[in-house]
Amino acid sequence: MTLKRRPQGEPKQEDFELVENELSEPGPGEVLVRSLLLSVDPYQRGRMSEARSYAKALELGETIISQTVGEVLESNHPRFTPGDVVVGQLGWTEYAVVPAHQLRRVPDGVPPAAALHVLGTTGLTAYFGLLDVGRPKPGDTVVVSGAAGAVGQLVGQIAKLMSCRTVGIAGGPEKAKDLADLYRYDVGIDYKGQDVDAALKEACPDGVDVYFDNVGGQITDLVLLRLALHARVVICGQISQYNNQQPELGPRNLGLLIVYRARMEGFLIPDYAHRFEEALTRLGRWLAEGKLTHREHVTEGIENAPRAFIGMLRGENRGKTLVRVT
Repeated sequence: MTLKRRPQGEPKQEDFELVENELSEPGPGEVLVRSLLLSVDPYQRGRMSEARSYAKALELGETIISQTVGEVLESNHPRFTPGDVVVGQLGWTEYAVVPAHQLRRVPDGVPPAAALHVLGTTGLTAYFGLLDVGRPKPGDTVVVSGAAGAVGQLVGQIAKLMSCRTVGIAGGPEKAKDLADLYRYDVGIDYKGQDVDAALKEACPDGVDVYFDNVGGQITDLVLLRLALHARVVICGQISQYNNQQPELGPRNLGLLIVYRARMEGFLIPDYAHRFEEALTRLGRWLAEGKLTHREHVTEGIENAPRAFIGMLRGENRGKTLVRVT
């Protein structure tokens, strides 16, 4: 699946093109992989734009970049044998020939979906974003926007493991119910059906110690009004802004960081690559002990990847968005 044209505002099906290419044989040190599951993530929207960002923009005609779980069909490297299940940055493609060093074997017993979620980049994002940037302390109140999404559902649970009180914000009554029923949030707020400002005031009487921001925009404006002294604001994503063709103008309330002596910080997962093993070991232990629940929203067929992507940006998914290659 390739980028046919750059989206203007919300992406459309016509912005993507499914093409067929001749498959090459793997060379020395390379591996042929058949894709099983493709990851669908908000950051991909930024890669479709030519606007300056932390990663190079996709070229027109280039395969959509993504993490992928696949099965090794042929290997010219001793680390891998046919039948191994691996994860790597293969993109939205049915088959890929890649250097072996770009792949990581999925451990036996780990479901392929989990390798793209709780034990993948999504889990690493929740882990380092909360623990290293947010630095929660026992008793802190942690507020998460996009709390029923791929990252948000894990952030809330990790915060509970750190003995924090958790408040999640999600869109719609079903997602708000998932926050308490599945992801152990103490309070769930439906931003579509509730007065968010009033709900935050009731849920956070002593202020917000850590705000994990996946959304940006008006939700973030309201949370900043409720910060506690020395609060930490973790900027993980701004999904409410990704399709905007012009910057959204809103309250200029960054001065509140002065009032509350608060800190706002963004982060990128590659900066923590030297500690991935630490995080995956800890996440894996929590998962094995039943301390982490995860939900995936799976669409069938690579031809439907654009539809899954567009729906994810609209908030139609319940959980981590994946595409099963059939």
